[in-house]
Amino acid sequence: MSFSAAASYSAAVKRPVEPVGPYFLAHATRTLKGHSWSEYEQIEASKNVVNVEERDADEDLFDAEISDPELLSHDPRDWKSCDLYAALGLSKLRVNATPDQIVKAHRKAVLQHHPDKKSSAGGNLDQDGFFKIIQKAFETLLDPVKRRQFDSVDESAEVAPPANKCTTEEEFYAAWGPVFVSESRFSNKQPAPPLGDSNSTKEEVESFYKFWNNLDSWRSFEWLDEDVPDDTSNRDHKRYIEKKNNNSRKKKKNDDNKRLSDLVKRAQAEDPRIKKFKDEEKAEKARKKWEREAGSRKAEEEAKAKAEAEAKAKAEAEALAKAEKENSKKSKEAAKSAKKKNKRTIRGAAKDNEYFDDAGKQSAIDADIDLLIESFDDLLLTEVASKLKDAKADAAKQILIDAGAKQLAAGKVSSLSYFK
Repeated sequence: MSFSAAASYSAAVKRPVEPVGPYFLAHATRTLKGHSWSEYEQIEASKNVVNVEERDADEDLFDAEISDPELLSHDPRDWKSCDLYAALGLSKLRVNATPDQIVKAHRKAVLQHHPDKKSSAGGNLDQDGFFKIIQKAFETLLDPVKRRQFDSVDESAEVAPPANKCTTEEEFYAAWGPVFVSESRFSNKQPAPPLGDSNSTKEEVESFYKFWNNLDSWRSFEWLDEDVPDDTSNRDHKRYIEKKNNNSRKKKKNDDNKRLSDLVKRAQAEDPRIKKFKDEEKAEKARKKWEREAGSRKAEEEAKAKAEAEAKAKAEAEALAKAEKENSKKSKEAAKSAKKKNKRTIRGAAKDNEYFDDAGKQSAIDADIDLLIESFDDLLLTEVASKLKDAKADAAKQILIDAGAKQLAAGKVSSLSYFK
């Protein structure tokens, strides 16, 4: 079979072509970043992998299936009393769920519980009410104001304190830690301090209880308000409902403040660290008091030792004085006795020597001896008596004559009749 051209080709024309839409964005990205087709495709593929991983991670946080019969059959007119997080399959996340996770959970719940899907699967039309609850939950949890109102009364997120006092430190931290984590969601100041453990310092523990005793809570109770009728024809009734709601909120807020205050006081009273800090503080005060009183005790001991030393010295001095007095008395008595003896020796010198053979002058001899004895001092009295002790008549007479001459010369006696 032969081939022949029916006509000739037209001349080639050069025209500019520009990519548009997503192709333009891909072209611009490759051009600006200098990527080749293969590099660009590799980067996009890695992004897709990350998106899949993120989606899978969120799926793990969602409830596998919403199967609570009470929730599924709940009256949609009373949807505000439902667990809205459970309705979207967010029981695990609750207050920690992000808006993106809420959207994903809603999408999943819609796919599972849409009326069209239920009817095609032969489901009961009464189950359509739960789908309305899903929609209300989605609208509420995506609205920050309404979501905070619901979180204020979300009983499922509450953690009750232990019923009885904990017996060990580990039990205290395990029981009370989750309680304060749960309560921390109401704090305007974030992050709220954690309970800590046995290694927490005194400053950390004091700061923790100071924070909780002065908690700035945003918790409110508007969610529990009685619905105000839209009909404005009866304004008095509307104002009555609004006033009733305001009073109810205040009462619930006061009750909640008291509940939290009692909870913090109980935890503080049972906290083993508080007792440990008090014991340490008591021991430190006792130590400082001991050190402070040590100076006083030392001064008292020194004063006591000084008083004892003074008393001992006084006693010794008194004993010494007494001994000296006794010795002095004995010495005086001995001196007195010796003096008497010396006087007797001197008086006896004339008598023992027959008055030197001058018996007729006995009175003069005795008179002169008395005068001499009275004029002698103790030393001279002893000296003369010593000389006269074994002296014979002539020698004794001469000793007395010499003593008389000496006393006359000294003016100790005025005159002598015999020994001169």
